Amino acid sequence: MDLKAMIMAAGVGSRLMPLTSEVPKPMVPMANRPLMGNIVQLLAEHGFTEVIANLHYHADSIANYFGECPRPGMSMVYSREEQLMGTAGGVKRCQWFLDDTFVVMSGDALTDVDLTSLVQEHKRKGALATIAVKEVDEVEQFGVVVSESDGRITSFQEKPRREEALSNQVNTGIYIFEPEIFEYIPPGQFYDFGKQVFPHLVKIRAPFYAAVINDYWCDVGSIDTYRQAHADILQGKVRVPAAGILKRTDKASVLIGDGAVIEDGVEVVGNVVIGPGCHIGCGVLLDECILWDQVQISEKARLQGCILGTGCQVGSHSQLGEGIVIGAGCQVDPGQCLGQADKIIRV
Repeated sequence: MDLKAMIMAAGVGSRLMPLTSEVPKPMVPMANRPLMGNIVQLLAEHGFTEVIANLHYHADSIANYFGECPRPGMSMVYSREEQLMGTAGGVKRCQWFLDDTFVVMSGDALTDVDLTSLVQEHKRKGALATIAVKEVDEVEQFGVVVSESDGRITSFQEKPRREEALSNQVNTGIYIFEPEIFEYIPPGQFYDFGKQVFPHLVKIRAPFYAAVINDYWCDVGSIDTYRQAHADILQGKVRVPAAGILKRTDKASVLIGDGAVIEDGVEVVGNVVIGPGCHIGCGVLLDECILWDQVQISEKARLQGCILGTGCQVGSHSQLGEGIVIGAGCQVDPGQCLGQADKIIRV
């Protein structure tokens, strides 16, 4: 049986600006590969052969990259939303395609979840809908799922304070549905799983379950989680491939993309990603930095805790402090000092 899945890839990714000013969030580099590429590979590894993705923001960049056959034996089609339809509304538009048990995943999450086990648990319980949940400490950042001992979901809390949380299990945005779910989503309108569909399933006592996962999962929704996800990849905490050569020393883990040039005397500290085609000049310091492709850094520049978009140029002897995020194509003048800051330098 061919397994089908939907990748949610229509979002704007505003919390990752300016990195997403020219690319949609699913195409943001993650260890030198598009973030969504990891989801496509994970689906392939678990036997999913037919995939549909909804698109909106910079839709062509996603469709052109993945095409109709993103991996051998896998086909992909696209649902273009002229206006965003919401999580449930976007899935409803794909009802024609999703005609058997199917999985829905976010195109902007990083995970190595065991989808095969999730689907098996879903079927074993005879569920209409299953949410993969992850136990976390900082529930304030997530939608909390409250369930009975058998996993049947009874309620939700949206970003509760820790002392008010009724559970430490949070919604990962990974869902398994039966086609009957479409009976609860009206056609042709904006509709949301979390705010509308799921509360209704609880109300009518539908067979609606939470399935706890112990695998890695990170919602790459902000600059902080984007940094954390990279660190986790470089430290081997998640089973996803990286593009390039990974080198580890006593003081650094560095991923070096294809064609990158690193001149003499470069010092690398912490978790560092150097994208394809980058040029790092003599005596440069890179401390906990993520560089997209084609970044040029001139001699003796010092970068600490920075993220630089595609094609940025950093002049010699310049200094970039913690928290600096620079959008694609920007230029930092020689000798310029940008101090520690949470602010983002926009394109």
